[in-house]
Amino acid sequence: MKTIKIGGKMEASAISLGCMRMSELDERCVDAVMDTAIANGINFFDHADIYGGGKAEQVFGEYLKRHRGQREHIIIQTKCAIHDGQFDFSKEHILKSVDGSLSRLGVDYLDVLLLHRPDTLMIPEEVAEAFDSLEQSGKVKYFGVSNQNMMQMELLKTAVKQPLMINQLQFSVTEAGMVTSGMNVNMKNAESVMHDGSFLEYSRIKNITIQTWSPFQHGFFGGSFVDNDKFPKLNQVLAEIGEAHGLTKTGVAAAWILRHPANMQIVAGTMNPKRLEEICKAGDVELSRSEWYEIYRAAGHTLP
Repeated sequence: MKTIKIGGKMEASAISLGCMRMSELDERCVDAVMDTAIANGINFFDHADIYGGGKAEQVFGEYLKRHRGQREHIIIQTKCAIHDGQFDFSKEHILKSVDGSLSRLGVDYLDVLLLHRPDTLMIPEEVAEAFDSLEQSGKVKYFGVSNQNMMQMELLKTAVKQPLMINQLQFSVTEAGMVTSGMNVNMKNAESVMHDGSFLEYSRIKNITIQTWSPFQHGFFGGSFVDNDKFPKLNQVLAEIGEAHGLTKTGVAAAWILRHPANMQIVAGTMNPKRLEEICKAGDVELSRSEWYEIYRAAGHTLP
């Protein structure tokens, strides 16, 4: 599998495993999905303190206990800030959340900490104090955000001195607003509406890695578009291109994301080893420009 430089600094697999659903698995199933991930080149694992109420991190920590020595070969990322029906970027909550994640994961440090969605009550100086404390104590190496626009990140950067290396955003062939708005500049159609403030271009200028969540979903957790009767043309094209490259339709949908020169990292949330293997195969395939645009149009996107 190809690798990318996260934020231009950290070498990581182009596909990561999102561990949100890991809390639902027993020990045997956890081992199966982890073995598949590692055997197929994944070295990056994404968590959040709220996944399964913390159980996802705990289950992952138990896996690490069963596989001593694995910690040094993988990258662990977690997110914090969502609790009790609110977003909380206070210094107290960030520090408390990290300690909780470290305990559940059974590790001494996190490779990456993301702030989980924006907190409009954020005080940048408080976040900066928390990040400084975490960095100086060795509890966190790198930092980032999720679901933020460029000005929210710029506001954070007025106080935070650590590079914000990652922004985790929804992106798939059907939920491609970051691309469609740029393709329809100066137009008055629906796809010209910009929801993210040109973040795709901003990420390339600032060397920020976009991590794509729900890479096979349509809508906000509306279900997979793969083998979905609502998307007949898209599935036909995915199948045809997949046959040419030895990929499943899911694999082609992953390769479509990886083909973009922004060097995004896919967060694959499946806990099905077979499907995960299908996704990982995309890391060894580069679609042609013509194939990329054919898939784009088949998803219902227009070119002006």
